[in-house]
Amino acid sequence: MEVPKDQIATLMDLGLYNSAQMLSCFLVSSPAANADTNPHLKAESLVLLGDALFREREYRRAIHTYKQALQHYKIAKQNSTSSRSTLSSNRSSSPNSFNISAINENEVKFKVASCHCAINENRQALAEMEQISKGRNLQMNLLMGKLYRYSRNNRSAITCYKECLRFCYCFYVTFLLIIKLIVLSYRSFFNDVAASTLCRFDRQCPYVIEAVTALAELGVSAKEIVSLSPQTANRSSRAPFDCLDSSRWLQRYVEAQCCVASNDYKGGLELFTDLSQRFPNNIHLLLEIAKVEAIIGKNDEAILNFEKARSIDPYLVTYMDEYAMLLKIKSDFSKLNKLVHDLLVTDPTRPEVFVALSVLWEKKDERGALSYAEKGNLLLTMKRAETAVIAFRVAQELRPDIRSYQGLVHSYLALSKIKEALYAAREAMKAMPQSAKALKLVGDVHASNSGGREKAKKFYESALRLEPGYLGAALALAELHVIEGRNGDAVSLLERYLKDWADDSLHVKLAQVFAATNMLQEALSHYQAALRINSQNEAAKKGLDRLEKQMKGVDPDAPEEDEENDVEDVDGDQEETDLI
Repeated sequence: MEVPKDQIATLMDLGLYNSAQMLSCFLVSSPAANADTNPHLKAESLVLLGDALFREREYRRAIHTYKQALQHYKIAKQNSTSSRSTLSSNRSSSPNSFNISAINENEVKFKVASCHCAINENRQALAEMEQISKGRNLQMNLLMGKLYRYSRNNRSAITCYKECLRFCYCFYVTFLLIIKLIVLSYRSFFNDVAASTLCRFDRQCPYVIEAVTALAELGVSAKEIVSLSPQTANRSSRAPFDCLDSSRWLQRYVEAQCCVASNDYKGGLELFTDLSQRFPNNIHLLLEIAKVEAIIGKNDEAILNFEKARSIDPYLVTYMDEYAMLLKIKSDFSKLNKLVHDLLVTDPTRPEVFVALSVLWEKKDERGALSYAEKGNLLLTMKRAETAVIAFRVAQELRPDIRSYQGLVHSYLALSKIKEALYAAREAMKAMPQSAKALKLVGDVHASNSGGREKAKKFYESALRLEPGYLGAALALAELHVIEGRNGDAVSLLERYLKDWADDSLHVKLAQVFAATNMLQEALSHYQAALRINSQNEAAKKGLDRLEKQMKGVDPDAPEEDEENDVEDVDGDQEETDLI
């Protein structure tokens, strides 16, 4: 052969995809790969070219090339069938006339679907995958599970993800039997070798964890997921290796993911933290812990864990959108700027980067931020609550959690749709009966009108009984005390939290209460404390400015001189217009 196929494979293994692509072009156009005389070789050559194009991210060219390969494959099959039917009467037929192509039709269809996925053509990808009715492997089932989730066909998605785990289970059991036979025959020599081989097998099932997480998010119970996992193979007949016993951590991981998926964030956090003790500096666990901490409002702890993960791997992109939003909440724009810069250098195509960029741009240009991601919160910030409701509803359908419920409730409240807000808050409470945040959310709705304040108070107090350290509920209850003239109760409540919380919003609220009761020196002290914690806190800046005017005997509500002049100018202009 003029162009050796093995050289193309070598170039691909070395990551020299551009060279592999160019060499494949020579192979495809060589006389040996003539479509009329050698359709099977033509098909193989086109698949090699498609692989190189796929690696070069030329996905549309790769799709076109793979489909050409499938056409030549069909021709080769037809030629093979007709050649075999006449073989008995014509023994002199050339072997090449009935040589079936070595390509795997299902594998090529899978590659076509993967290309469609890469350019967000999920419908076309699913159509390709559904043509593979038999012989789906682990990767194929995983991709189909993802595509069914995108199309909201959850039942089919669950079936595919279960097949992923069953596939690993069957392979695991067969492999285990082979290893056991080796051990029984050559116990003294092969025991350690077999053990290390089994452990290596566990590491070579990269899709199990992804399938586990997906099944948990789709509502499958931990018990059912664990029963499908290869690590739960018949323990009564387990091999004499510590490796198998040590794999029980997977069950804890499954339980943690199921807790988070069912909104039991406290239980999930405890399980993830327990696992992190066993696997210290595990980046994946650090990210999962930080994500849950961010959901339940432990922002400082979440930031520390995100930063710990980034110190281990500074090129992380996963969940960095969550980290960016936390930095914005803390008004730490220097860190946010650096994060966005690092993410853009690492991989500007990832959606997490778009979200982080939108969070940074929100401070500078809200319209620019809106064109990217995290639409619900950005739209709410821009007082476009109707559109925000739609965004939060979509977020809730994709992955319901407390934040989507919070956004939905606050959007409805902004639109004065109290009934809808209350319904959404009760939905949250039903979905998360042990969540203090859900209880507070119902309280927020009741607190939005004067007739519901007593109910709001009860919900805030229930939230604090469930989670005594929940600062959000404490601040809301304090605000309710102030509205109803119980300033002393508000101060007593907030001061209890000063021992454990170094939070700027806590100091701002205390300053506001003291200012309202004319305790100006105490108010000044707390505004200053808030700005020491967060120099960008706008409420603290405005409150301090107002307080300083009060302390100077100046009416803080009196218009500035420039404002007065502006008003006079406007009146003058109006008079001139009237005269004209």
